[in-house]
Amino acid sequence: MNLYNEEETLRNIRSNDPAKQHKAFEQIVNYYGEKLYWQIRKMVLSHNDTNDILQNTYIKAWMNISLFRGEAKLSTWLYKIAINESITFLNKQRALHNISMDNEDVFLAEKLESDSYFDGDEAQLKLQKAILTLPEKQRLVFNMRYFDEIPYDEMSEIMGTSVGALKASYHHAVKKIENFLQKD
Repeated sequence: MNLYNEEETLRNIRSNDPAKQHKAFEQIVNYYGEKLYWQIRKMVLSHNDTNDILQNTYIKAWMNISLFRGEAKLSTWLYKIAINESITFLNKQRALHNISMDNEDVFLAEKLESDSYFDGDEAQLKLQKAILTLPEKQRLVFNMRYFDEIPYDEMSEIMGTSVGALKASYHHAVKKIENFLQKD
């Protein structure tokens, strides 16, 4: 079994050998693919939209891999691309549905309910609807912390926000979700 070695992978990506570059990028896709998929999926909810955004993320990463300087972890850089691609997608969807950024993303709840790939029970659907009532940034922070258990310092690098602000955002998100779930 060939284990993923980030240093070696990055060395191969930076080599002048196209075969090594392609193999290294394939290793990146294989290693981070599932994590990125679920990060995007938690934001856009639809399996098909997630796959499209994931492809866009890989394309952007491939086109800009030479700009990656290694000051942050590769995963942080990839998450940042995936999140930006997801936000761009959601903004286009809001514009398409003529929804202001302040309104709940009801169109996402409708997509979730009609997504044949969603196999959650009623409680999971209710939790997802509660999460959708959060402002986008709070939703992102909540998902990263609650589901992925990403440390605040890593989130801070990904989002360019202070740890204190992220903790406050998470706390507010939890309170809003609790209130939503208690209403029913």
